[in-house]
Amino acid sequence: MTYIHELGDGRWVYLDNQGTQTNVTIITTSPGQQQQSSCSFQTGSWTSPPEFSQSAMGGVIKITTAQGEHFIQVQGTSIGMTSGKMPPGTFQQMQTASSSSFSSMPSMEPMKPMEPMKMGDMQMSLDPMEMRMGNMEMRMGSPAASTNPSAPTTRRFCSQCGKPVKPGDRFCSNCGHQLD
Repeated sequence: MTYIHELGDGRWVYLDNQGTQTNVTIITTSPGQQQQSSCSFQTGSWTSPPEFSQSAMGGVIKITTAQGEHFIQVQGTSIGMTSGKMPPGTFQQMQTASSSSFSSMPSMEPMKPMEPMKMGDMQMSLDPMEMRMGNMEMRMGSPAASTNPSAPTTRRFCSQCGKPVKPGDRFCSNCGHQLD
């Protein structure tokens, strides 16, 4: 079962117990980016739900197992097991994460398509991959030439000897190399 706690400022902590391992994940979201850091600790199987005590910088998670209490400190994107007893604080039981808890986390906006790159008279675009520089042009993976009769035809060359080949040729007429 996964537990979740909102730390604030776009930060969430997720906690899960798998066998004797306690997995802690911090997810930080901000406009245009999302970061995640995770750690696992050998704590033993939980005997009660985890509890959380919040501080200005993060907080402390209390895990209770048959072997005793374990404390995991969360600060910024750092996660670490603390040694010794923690001073009594105001620990609250963490809420159980459900699919609605995960969907309430802010989602990221998809990235916008990359604009064609330009430097002086050189221009590059990725859909289809093209590069123009002065009166030279290179195109890769462009189905436009075969489907659009008004599109400029691109000359083909043999990859073995470099001589020009016709679009329908299967073999180079100069060296006999099999064309793609």
